[in-house]
Amino acid sequence: MNRQAAANIWVVIVTYNGSQWIEACLESLRNSVCPLSVLVIDNCSTDQTVFLIEQKYPEVRLIRNVVNNGFGQANNQGMREALNEGADYIFLMNQDAWIDPDAIGKLTEVAQENSEYGIISPIHMNGKGTELDFGFSRYTGFDSLDALRAAAGNKALIEVPYVNAAFWLIPAKVLRITGGFDSLFFYCGEDVNLAQRIRYHGFKIGYVPASLVCHDRENRPASHQKEVQNNIIYHLSEALNIFHSGFRAFLNGHAALWKRAAVGFITFHWSDFYHYKLASIRLLLQSFTIWKHRRESRQTNHW
Repeated sequence: MNRQAAANIWVVIVTYNGSQWIEACLESLRNSVCPLSVLVIDNCSTDQTVFLIEQKYPEVRLIRNVVNNGFGQANNQGMREALNEGADYIFLMNQDAWIDPDAIGKLTEVAQENSEYGIISPIHMNGKGTELDFGFSRYTGFDSLDALRAAAGNKALIEVPYVNAAFWLIPAKVLRITGGFDSLFFYCGEDVNLAQRIRYHGFKIGYVPASLVCHDRENRPASHQKEVQNNIIYHLSEALNIFHSGFRAFLNGHAALWKRAAVGFITFHWSDFYHYKLASIRLLLQSFTIWKHRRESRQTNHW
C-alpha cells in the first residue's frame, strides 16, 4: 500500500440548495483514484439536494441540519465528525465544485512530505476547466495555468499567504491546534480568519501545481449590495486578525467602518451610510466577544 492510500482522508462538503451542482460534485469524488470518506452537511436545503444525495450516493454520510447554521459552523460540524472518525486529513470542498480523479491523491502525497503546511490547495479552474478561477488568479498573481506552471517549474508546492477555502486539504493535527471556523462569521470571511490563525501558529499555506479542480462560480454578477456586505465582513476579519495589535485591530475594524459610513453620508449614499453605521454599532457591541476570540485564537489545543 502506498503512502497516500494509507491516509484516512475525509471530504467535508456543506450544501445549501445546491441541486444544480451536487451530482457533478459527488460524481467526481466517486471517481477519485484516492480512497475517500465523504461527509455532507446540509444546511436545511429546500430544493432537491438531499433527495439526490440519498437516492444516488448511498456511500455519502449525510447530516441534515434543521436550520441553516451558516457555512463555517456547518463545516465545523463536519470536521469534528471526521476527526472523531480518525481522519488524518480533511478536504474541505464547495458544493459548486468538482475535482480531477487524482487531485486529492496528489495533494495528500505532497502534504505527507511537507508537514509544516497547514493548508494545501489544488489549482482552482473555472467551471468549464478552461482557465484559472478569477479568485485563485488574484490570490496567486497569475492570469493563466500555463504561466503559473511555468513559474512553478519543478516545484511540487508553492507557498502563498492565502487561498480561499473552496478546496482546502488540512492535516488533522492542525485543526486540533487551531480549531475550526470562528462562530462570528455566518458566511464569507471565515476562511480568511482561519488562514490567519493557521499561519499565526507557525504553519504555511500553499498550492500544488499538479492538482486540478473546478469551481463553477464565474457567472454570478456582483451587486453593490454584495460589495458592501463583503466590506463589512472584511472589517470584522480585520478586527479579529491576531497578527494585529489590539489598537490596530480596532482601527481596521471599528474606525474603518465609521469612515465608510461618513463617506456614504457625505456623498448622499444613504443606504451605504445606514449599513456601514449599523455594522459599526454591531461591531462595537461585539467588542468583548471579539477580544475574547482574539485571546482564544492565540491559544492551542482547541479541538
